[in-house]
Amino acid sequence: MITPCYTLTQLDKFLEIAPKMKTDSRISRVLHALIHMKYADGPLTSAALGEMLGTNAVVVRRLFGGLRDVGYVTSEKGHGGGWVLDKPLESMTLLDVYRAVGEPPLFSDLVSHDHPECLVEQAVNAQLSETLREAEAVMLARFAKVTIAMLAGDFEAPTFRSTSPKRRSRSTSR
Repeated sequence: MITPCYTLTQLDKFLEIAPKMKTDSRISRVLHALIHMKYADGPLTSAALGEMLGTNAVVVRRLFGGLRDVGYVTSEKGHGGGWVLDKPLESMTLLDVYRAVGEPPLFSDLVSHDHPECLVEQAVNAQLSETLREAEAVMLARFAKVTIAMLAGDFEAPTFRSTSPKRRSRSTSR
């Protein structure tokens, strides 16, 4: 007979907490901002981008630092300054952006190391780890084939064109 590694109480606690775990949305936020930048009438400040993305200017500057380092965006300081695209969206792939924002985890950590001596946990972790590696390879290969311009082409641009924070709020539901 196999000795259980978890009690029902432990599993109940995990199931209660699991839906509240925060996911990493850096790539989604940056893609959102890049597409808006294409249709912006001028530079977008970190504060304006932060408002659009539901975060603050410091987070925007941190996110965009990697994009600036690879030459996709530039920023100008001072009055009338802000972030602008330095390359066309056609030259950026999802993989490029994923790498520029620090390669955030694509999947939540599905393996557990609570009971490393447990043979069941070892077998489950081995299978989950291999499956995740395969899924990540497929996903990254797909990322390499999708340009940001392809994403931008999925909607009618004038509908999303924005210059003021009031009008920007319409597009955040996308």
